[in-house]
Amino acid sequence: MNIIDVATKIRGLTFQDSAGSIVHYTNEIKSPDLICDFNELDTKFNNTYRSVKINDIGNFLIGRDYDDACSGGNDAPIQQGRNAVINNHVCVVTGGAQGFGEGIVRGLVHHGGIVFIADINIAGAESLAKKLNEEHKRSVAFGIECDVTCEESVMKMVEKIVYAVGGIDIFISNAGVLKAGSVKTLSKSDFELVTNVNYMGFFLCTKHVSPIMEKMHSSSKQYTTNIINIASKSALEGSNKNGAYAGSKFGAIGLTQSFAKELISDGIKVNTICPGNFFDGPLWSDPKNGLFIQYLKSGKVPGAKTTQDVRDYYESMIPMGRGCTCEDLIKAILYLIDQKYETGQALPVTGGQVMLN
Repeated sequence: MNIIDVATKIRGLTFQDSAGSIVHYTNEIKSPDLICDFNELDTKFNNTYRSVKINDIGNFLIGRDYDDACSGGNDAPIQQGRNAVINNHVCVVTGGAQGFGEGIVRGLVHHGGIVFIADINIAGAESLAKKLNEEHKRSVAFGIECDVTCEESVMKMVEKIVYAVGGIDIFISNAGVLKAGSVKTLSKSDFELVTNVNYMGFFLCTKHVSPIMEKMHSSSKQYTTNIINIASKSALEGSNKNGAYAGSKFGAIGLTQSFAKELISDGIKVNTICPGNFFDGPLWSDPKNGLFIQYLKSGKVPGAKTTQDVRDYYESMIPMGRGCTCEDLIKAILYLIDQKYETGQALPVTGGQVMLN
């Protein structure tokens, strides 16, 4: 047995309503409420305890949120209504330092989540976390480095999160890249980059996050967790001169359905959201590498002479006349979490541009 086994066990034992308490590993506790062996936890632990020492393993602080756990206080905000869906749930967002990812992070924090911003851009992740913590005057966000294409990096991310808060309730696999180009000219390296981030990354994250969720569920069979992959409308229909991206997103839906069937016995729901185009984010609007400039250079939009021409073309294809926003995406995420009877789905949020049949 190790620190991860204990932390996830306690999170399961403290399950109430829809999540367990925050469990923070620490080097020392002066006067723990409980001292016991790991195999005694089931019989000796009760939900009034705020600190536990497990012989030969370590010390653990317990609280409703991170600050309460570390301080021993009882000041954690209690959300009502829609916000209660993820109140004090541990959320992880890969690719969370910018773009749609940043919007997801901000939305989850707004609705009461405790969010780990996992990104290869650690400076950006830590900067965003600092801003959010200052805004909320509480520890609501944490930057953490992760390269989703590197298994060791994913493993270290998961371990650090469990040491800090005891487990993971909601994992948003959002990290993604796009390299547009004709199948006749797209380089093998660009194809591999897109596939590794968008497809392999989802696999690696699910591989190492799901055992943590399973451990929490094993302590409380009511404990339900969520893995949500952020795909694209290109996961539902092919995309001209964008085959690497569309193929990786189609593949992620196959993973979603397969993971959903396997992991539901562990109380883990797995779903995908297929958002429409987020025109105002850096993926589209970055002046050097955004899709507007990529599509202009590749000639994907016939007759387009400027990036505004490209944008006008894509907006004209949407029945609702606008691109997808972060608010649209957050509502879809909350729906999939709140809806207990839904797994293995690909939910379009496209303004009617792509419809299921």
